[in-house]
Amino acid sequence: MQVILTQDVKGQGKKGQVIKVSDGYGRNFLIQKGYAVEATKSNLNDLKGKQESVEYKIKTDTKEAENIAEKMKEIVVTLKAKAGDNGKLFGSITSKDVADALTEQHHIKLDKKKFVLPEGIKVLGTTEVKVKLYTGVVGTLRVQVEQQ
Repeated sequence: MQVILTQDVKGQGKKGQVIKVSDGYGRNFLIQKGYAVEATKSNLNDLKGKQESVEYKIKTDTKEAENIAEKMKEIVVTLKAKAGDNGKLFGSITSKDVADALTEQHHIKLDKKKFVLPEGIKVLGTTEVKVKLYTGVVGTLRVQVEQQ
């Protein structure tokens, strides 16, 4: 008997896989517990449609992220902060500050968690900040910190 897994089953496979199991195991355990559905033509067509829509969504999201990455190459985000005579900031510029300034100045809204800025920006001048836009797509943003 062939079944389509509706969720991950340890030792059998991942969600969306079509696997071959014994009739009793398939009917009495997998289907009854809701872990799988029988692999009929209509169920296989539904699975194929779902997989194609997921692939299309991934493709469009990747293209959108690449477009944002291209735009970010030319963008400079300017922030003002208090600093000492030696150019060190009193405190630091965090990823939240950069995200807010990017939204305000260039109307690109990104989550602060996408910015790779573990220590924050602690000096005046230009700093390049990496931004993880999507799986496999990383953009670079220039952040200019000026004396307030």
